[in-house]
Amino acid sequence: MHRVLVIDDDKNLRFAFRRMLDPDTHDIDEAASGDDALRQIRPGAYSVIFLDLRMPGSSGLDVLPRIREVDPKVPVIMITAFGGTEDAIEAVQRGAYDFVLKPFEVEHIRRLAAQAVDAYRLQTRRVEVGSDEREPELPDTDTRIGRSLAMQEVYKQIGHVAASDATVLILGASGTGKELVARAIYQHSPRVDHPFLAINCAAIPEGLLESELFGHEKGAFTSADHRRLGKFERANGGTLFLDEIGDMSPGTQAKILRALQEGMIERVGGNDPVRVDVRVIAATNRDVPQLIKSGQFREDLYFRLNVFTIALPSLAERRDDIPLLVRYCVQRGNVRHGKKVTHIPDETMRKLTAHTWRGNVRELENVIDRALIVSAGNTLLPESITFAADSTGAVRGDALSATRLLDQLFERLRSSFEHGDGKPILELLEAEMLARALQATDGNQVKAAKLLGISRQTLRKRLTDESEAPPHEPGPFGV
Repeated sequence: MHRVLVIDDDKNLRFAFRRMLDPDTHDIDEAASGDDALRQIRPGAYSVIFLDLRMPGSSGLDVLPRIREVDPKVPVIMITAFGGTEDAIEAVQRGAYDFVLKPFEVEHIRRLAAQAVDAYRLQTRRVEVGSDEREPELPDTDTRIGRSLAMQEVYKQIGHVAASDATVLILGASGTGKELVARAIYQHSPRVDHPFLAINCAAIPEGLLESELFGHEKGAFTSADHRRLGKFERANGGTLFLDEIGDMSPGTQAKILRALQEGMIERVGGNDPVRVDVRVIAATNRDVPQLIKSGQFREDLYFRLNVFTIALPSLAERRDDIPLLVRYCVQRGNVRHGKKVTHIPDETMRKLTAHTWRGNVRELENVIDRALIVSAGNTLLPESITFAADSTGAVRGDALSATRLLDQLFERLRSSFEHGDGKPILELLEAEMLARALQATDGNQVKAAKLLGISRQTLRKRLTDESEAPPHEPGPFGV
């Protein structure tokens, strides 16, 4: 249950929030003034606060710094009924999470609340790293457990770099825990009382990624009906985690480079530079030097990002940690699925330890979750352990690619609904599916067709249809 505080002198608007947000997942408190709200706010009491900009007595701009003194991590979303949004933008630059204009759409409020709650989770949910064998507190802790030499080295590197302001590049295959390492660096850094925001550069269409990162001005594209701040401005003073940076376009790379070199950005459709103070942590599972050789990644940006590198080992490189990870995943899975599995036989553990784990810790978590769902008693039987495998017992690359592809498509769908330009959603998604499938299989049409569940002939026909389509003006997605 997420606790939400709505601060507004309009009781009808406060009631409207109760109708907009799902009561099964949101526990909503109300305050008619800033002073009333400050009497209710305690550290960790709320996952998100909606704050009216203009109220009798103390304004939202007056109340905001006082809220941040009490709880610097809670996302505060400003509400304004005025067409001019300069005050709201100033509030965001002072630490508010975002702003919303009245009248607002129900779905927009729900999406914004969900995003803010997720941002709050990223900032406040502790990442425990190290060789501590105690059972982690659940479900309030994300843990990367391991006593292997490879993981001990990672812990040391986190300790070395966290206190500095250096840019960090995290390397590792999918599922090795790159985001958790980024959060651990943030939580042990001097910027811990400022925002931590994350963005997956591979999951957002190229035309929208710049807007997500740098914001946009009103009228920058068809659906840009007001100025919007991007993640660089919203993370001002804090930390921005750029996941899968190897998938960024050259144009976006150039803007990231300027932000790192000069501490300046420009919103899409704008000409005025905006100064930002953000620590960047980047991550990728791709071979960046090879991308540089092929002209897909800027060498100067690589040097800027690669001030300090942390290379995460694959699960196969730290098999000694598998029993610890299994016990942790079982404990967390028990909470998630309402199970009471307490015994893991040696035969089950041997089966898990011997597996190839090409999907790393993420695959292990999924396998344990699947096993717990079908388990009836308190024992994790070996026959409940199943893998997505071919005849050799190795995890299929297409299964892993499909998982990543689905994540990207769901993000694409969310973005399409939020920023759509009137084009049919299914048409946009089909084009995106073709592009993403080819990207996931390095351009191999046979593998891409298999991944999509269609014949190679059908894939080639779809690609031909795409290439022969009449040209059109690019929308906010660049399609």
